[in-house]
Amino acid sequence: MQNLYLDVSTLDQRSVTKFALSEELMMEHAALAMAHLIRSRFRLKSSLLIICGSGNNGADGLALARLLEGDYRIGIHIPFGASSPLAHLQRERAEALGLKHAPIEEEYDVIVDALFGSGLNRPLGPTAIEALVLMNKMNGCKIACDVPSGLYPDGTFDTHVFHADITVTMGSFKRSLFSDGAKEICGEILVADLGVHRTRYETPSAWHLLEAKDLSLPIRLKTSSHKGNFGHLAIVCGEKIGASVIAGSAALRFGTGLVSLISNENVAIPYELMQSHTIPSTTAAIALGMGLGVEFCDDELSRLLDNTLPLVLDADIFYHPMFGQLLKRENIVLTPHPKEFTQILHVCGIADIDVTTLQNDRFTYAEQFCAAYPNAVLVLKGSNVIIGQGEQFFINPLGTVSLAKGGSGDVLSGLIGALLAQGNSPVDSAIQGSLAHTLAARQFDKNNYALTPFDLIERISSL
Repeated sequence: MQNLYLDVSTLDQRSVTKFALSEELMMEHAALAMAHLIRSRFRLKSSLLIICGSGNNGADGLALARLLEGDYRIGIHIPFGASSPLAHLQRERAEALGLKHAPIEEEYDVIVDALFGSGLNRPLGPTAIEALVLMNKMNGCKIACDVPSGLYPDGTFDTHVFHADITVTMGSFKRSLFSDGAKEICGEILVADLGVHRTRYETPSAWHLLEAKDLSLPIRLKTSSHKGNFGHLAIVCGEKIGASVIAGSAALRFGTGLVSLISNENVAIPYELMQSHTIPSTTAAIALGMGLGVEFCDDELSRLLDNTLPLVLDADIFYHPMFGQLLKRENIVLTPHPKEFTQILHVCGIADIDVTTLQNDRFTYAEQFCAAYPNAVLVLKGSNVIIGQGEQFFINPLGTVSLAKGGSGDVLSGLIGALLAQGNSPVDSAIQGSLAHTLAARQFDKNNYALTPFDLIERISSL
């Protein structure tokens, strides 16, 4: 698990005051990190075009040009001149080696974007847009210095943005690199140390980046156990029975000892799942909402939920009149996709927005909801899943386009419900369920359009 930051300028300043590093020394380390990457991945004498802005991001690019000069064929493109003191210094050093301004009109093996970095705070002008259009058309490997130019600190981006194959971000991970839209433009994301180890450079953060190694499976350790030791999940089986069957099958595969589907009528379900018309007395957690429809009247749902059991809520329940009451409970996990989350924000009186507005500012709206309902755990689905409770947030960047399929969300609800039933906390259940969900999808080795919910469930067993 890594820290995420909206802005690292305070961390840079802390390095100056606490560790006596100079801004120039940190810049040298930034350029060295990029030079090391290029030397490790591209053969000597490859051609590089480094496009440099007028500020310190451009200065990083000019320092990189100096470090690689002689071993690589270097061109530098400087559309705005130099404005910061370090940009002037680095340009002077580069020109002393004979490096000169080159146009963006030839093909290069590597294109390095050092135009703006994380300092972009205004709309792009015509010169920058022209440069980005030409850069994106080039066929070489594209590397962004710190942040792809055109990406703003809040994770949104301009009408034009650099599409990187690799982003080398400086000091620490920026949260903007993990917005949903940024997934298309950042490529592989690496972090460069700036003169001290990251454990020294960083300070505590409210936002965290999940990694595959954070997965903790519900492995059974006690040999003298029985099914009752591993929880009983009750899934309210609504109008669309398939959604509950998928969730129940996922829960059983993820370690729950017993799974019961709660329905008004007897329905055909897999033999390994149980069926009941009431919540069994041994129930440890409830999953509700997937395929709910209008199967239950309000009084019936109220009776089913007349308890304090942990809940995982999804889909139709967000549109139900009793949803507001459920939000007052403790130990609840909400798993909305973006459209459903706009409904939640509306019901809660937080915001009346459309999906596009939400997707442009997912971080802010997630923070607003979690501040208003600190007992609830939010799992906001997307290309990069946001998990939040109170003031702590986690981003799972491991999702794939394979999951864009009906039923994938039902699998996720089942996985989270399984962990709740086994006694895990809501936030841990959300984190581990989300990680298992995305990592199972990554194990799918066939065409990415072909993944089904039961393919996903099958791969849970081999994580």
